[in-house]
Amino acid sequence: MTGTERSAEPSLWRDRRFRRFWAGQSVSQFGDRITELALPLIAVGALDATANEVAWLTALIWTPNLLAMVLGAWVDHRARKRRLMILADLVRAAVLLSLPAAYLLDAVTLGQLYVVALLTGAAGVLFNTAYPPFFVRLVPRSSYVDANSKLSAARSASFVAGPAIGGPLVQVLTAPVAIVVDALTFLASAVLISRVSVAEQPAAATATAEPSLVRRARDGLAFVVRHPVLRAGLGCAATVNFFTFVAGSGLLVLYASRSLGLSATVIGIAFGIGSTGALLGAVLAPRISLRFGVGRSICLGAVLFPAPLAIAAAADGPLWLRSGALAAAQFLSGFGVMLFDVNLNSLQAAVIPDGMRSRVAGAYSTINYGIRPVGAVVGGLLATLVGLRATLLVAAVGGALSLLWLLPSPIPRIRSLTPEDAPEEAPDNTEDNAPGNAEGGTDGADAVSRPVAP
Repeated sequence: MTGTERSAEPSLWRDRRFRRFWAGQSVSQFGDRITELALPLIAVGALDATANEVAWLTALIWTPNLLAMVLGAWVDHRARKRRLMILADLVRAAVLLSLPAAYLLDAVTLGQLYVVALLTGAAGVLFNTAYPPFFVRLVPRSSYVDANSKLSAARSASFVAGPAIGGPLVQVLTAPVAIVVDALTFLASAVLISRVSVAEQPAAATATAEPSLVRRARDGLAFVVRHPVLRAGLGCAATVNFFTFVAGSGLLVLYASRSLGLSATVIGIAFGIGSTGALLGAVLAPRISLRFGVGRSICLGAVLFPAPLAIAAAADGPLWLRSGALAAAQFLSGFGVMLFDVNLNSLQAAVIPDGMRSRVAGAYSTINYGIRPVGAVVGGLLATLVGLRATLLVAAVGGALSLLWLLPSPIPRIRSLTPEDAPEEAPDNTEDNAPGNAEGGTDGADAVSRPVAP
């Protein structure tokens, strides 16, 4: 298929089902930005939590991802993935609403915050593992990059505008009451998804001796390890995640404040500029992949995401130069991560068979999110031993070396996701493979998704 033919395809904005799904995800993302601000503020302001207690609050949100591989194996055997996504949204809404209810009764406790963090994190994992099979039934294969671009752009926009909206809301309504807004966004998402009809794949056939849940989870990971595209993608994503968390936002803020002598306002503006870079990257990713190819765009993003940390590490001189270096690093890094994310997620959607999608998403979540706290711990140790500037340089170089996973793989040679250009979907040879349309298409579309974004 030529570039002209690809660009002439109908816009997803004309698809009412996609518009509803996009609207639900967009409003939910903006709500998340409010809770990310409000939840720790409840701990600090209302409960006088210590730094260690706030750290545990953050850790508990991520902890359920360690079981994503097993949960993905369970989800793959459920017929109605859309219902699971709706259930996940309703659970998150109900759990979040418990906070303002307890606040009105003057009964908020740190234990409740921990339970809320854990349950909302678990519901998020459920949603993310049910998402990939739903995505490929909703979006034609030829529109994967465009769809992921639109969804990622909405997420990036929420990081730009969300804090600006969330800050005043928290200040005016108080943090517990502001969380009501996020709960309402999950309800809105549930309603919108319930109105998106897709022809879902039947549940996996039940064998006389059905493999255990752990066995199916292990099969999902083994499938990733054996597949040349998925193995390289996961290795690259895990490596870049590890090193970017070595220079995690906490250390970067500390470096900007202490080493560069920047004020909180200047640091905030620099991070805001970084969010605009991510928004631009998400919007331009389809055009860049059309011009240079999906595989090369992934390779470029893998380098452009971590490498700009070196710009921040080299910052020196007058205030405008130091602040400009930090802003440039954030902008380029944000652009790079979206270029990497949009194209890699789309490529993975094209090569994962229907019966393995949730298991692969679970494997990616377990490894990608599991490696992040390890990187953060290593970053803290490095900063103590060799200093903040050197730690940022290690993160920049190590992250850029994630490209070495991609170069020997088929990924750099993949130009598009059309059947004639993209690698064929690998057969699912597991015992519990689900019957159904091998192409994964709906409504006659030639569709063959999204693991949790790196």
